[in-house]
Amino acid sequence: MRDAFAKEMKSLVERKNNVVLLSGDIGNRMFDGLKNSRPEQFINCGIAEANMMSMAAGMALSGMRPVIYTITPFTTLRCLEQIRIGVAYHESPVVIVGTGSGLSYSELGPTHHSLEDMAILRTIPNINVLAPADKIELVFQLREAIESPNPTYIRIGKKGEPDLCKFNPNYVIGKANVIRSGTKYLLLGVGPILGEALKAAEMLELEGVNLCVASMGGVYPIDVDFLTKMISEGFTNWITLEEHGIVGGLGTAIIEWLSDSNNSKIINVKRLGVPKQFINKLGNQEYTRKQFGLDPIGIKKQILEL
Repeated sequence: MRDAFAKEMKSLVERKNNVVLLSGDIGNRMFDGLKNSRPEQFINCGIAEANMMSMAAGMALSGMRPVIYTITPFTTLRCLEQIRIGVAYHESPVVIVGTGSGLSYSELGPTHHSLEDMAILRTIPNINVLAPADKIELVFQLREAIESPNPTYIRIGKKGEPDLCKFNPNYVIGKANVIRSGTKYLLLGVGPILGEALKAAEMLELEGVNLCVASMGGVYPIDVDFLTKMISEGFTNWITLEEHGIVGGLGTAIIEWLSDSNNSKIINVKRLGVPKQFINKLGNQEYTRKQFGLDPIGIKKQILEL
């Protein structure tokens, strides 16, 4: 996903003189094409994320369209006050991109895990909180975010994630995309972890469970029209999936909406995510996903328990 981001950013700065990329001293070789083409539209801000966020807020309020890029926990929690006041309070149209989201940097420990970012940022007014499933969703979300008057946060994976959105997706911020059709059982997810859900869906089909899989695209705004449609189509068993803490993310957002929607039908909701704990038993992303049942076998098992 990060290579697709770099490619799209090069295209954006070449088309728009007011777009500028701010980096937290990472991915510099990845942006060589952009720097060679438009060096004046790239700033390496160093390992000073709070300062970088304040710079971006001021630039956006002066007519520029800054895009911030660094590792997810450092572009969110490390500069949360600057996001809340400098960006969101002033409705400064900054695009914040966090790379290596979720457990992408699993082996590096809790300093590099991002399991709280969506939960925290979706409580802040005026900011979109997005988590594209693949580079296809990412590119279209980025293009729309650049044109949006609102601040936007986009959490992305690291590299090598497969393309998942192949069912004529509706690439609009706040709109869901069905990436596998099914009946009765509905999995709502965000981010590249949906690749594991599709593998689980193939296994479940052998068990007689036809799982519908949809990318919600993020946790704010939520596509309430899509959720209402799913209820009317008879989906009464919902599973939420996110490579994020179980508290406060997509699953919580869905439950909140169900509680507030005055829906008369009973919807069973099973949340899949990382428990509320620090992860100290370390391995790569695949290993850690397996620990918490977020691999295809684990997802299949938990859905069959429904």
